[in-house]
Amino acid sequence: MSDQKVYTDFKDDMTYADYLSLDSLLSSQNRLSGHHDEMLFIVIHQVSELWMKLIIHEIQAACQSLKENQFEPAFKQLARVSKIQEQIIKAWDVLATMTPSEYIEFRDSLGKASGFQSYQYRLIEFSLGYKIPHILKIYKQDQEVFNMLEKAYHSKGLYDIAIEKLAEAGFEIPDEVLNRDFSNPYQKNTEVKAAWSEVYKDSQTYWTLYQLAEKLVDLEDWHQQWRFRHMKTVERIIGFKKGTGGSSGVNYLKSVLDSYFFPELWDLRTEL
Repeated sequence: MSDQKVYTDFKDDMTYADYLSLDSLLSSQNRLSGHHDEMLFIVIHQVSELWMKLIIHEIQAACQSLKENQFEPAFKQLARVSKIQEQIIKAWDVLATMTPSEYIEFRDSLGKASGFQSYQYRLIEFSLGYKIPHILKIYKQDQEVFNMLEKAYHSKGLYDIAIEKLAEAGFEIPDEVLNRDFSNPYQKNTEVKAAWSEVYKDSQTYWTLYQLAEKLVDLEDWHQQWRFRHMKTVERIIGFKKGTGGSSGVNYLKSVLDSYFFPELWDLRTEL
């Protein structure tokens, strides 16, 4: 049965395609080799960049919510980040359907372009406290991107704001933690661990901070799964070859698996 009320005259109205800018979005998959599987490679990476854009949007909103002591919105935003991370992990499963024989047919077309250069991924890492000094050099040719990354590099991360919430709740947090140089990677601290341990031991009293801690653990857990799935997909397709951007490829991806954004939240689990 047809629906007689379906709107069909769009001469003066915006369409679905207009709203989503589908003309530009769907014309951005430009294969350089003409090889069939290059389309898969492009789409997977573009989809991942769109998801990362949303991750950044939600993390920035969560940071602002926490600064304003709006915990419930922050929890919603961080929970959404974890769900997005799950989607990106699934994307690697699709890319893994491409074999080494298929990838080498168009790999040279990438030149020195590499996912290692994703500035959005760097923004995510910076917001979570993982900062490497030399990485900014990659982006110097684009001043707007460089300025954005440099600002994030010197700014507080999500965990720094969470630690401030501990201090505001009355826990003794050292000044060198609260007012540290935020361009340096976070180093775990015994007083911070003691504060989080107290939160976990008396979760009913500190229920809001307890929920915040678990949201952070969720986020890091999913991020580590993302890293691992990325590493195994790359190993499956190119083995231990160097990345197109000059990185060590799988060896680099393996090296970051043991790094933690929120170390005290993991360490305290052994001691509880």
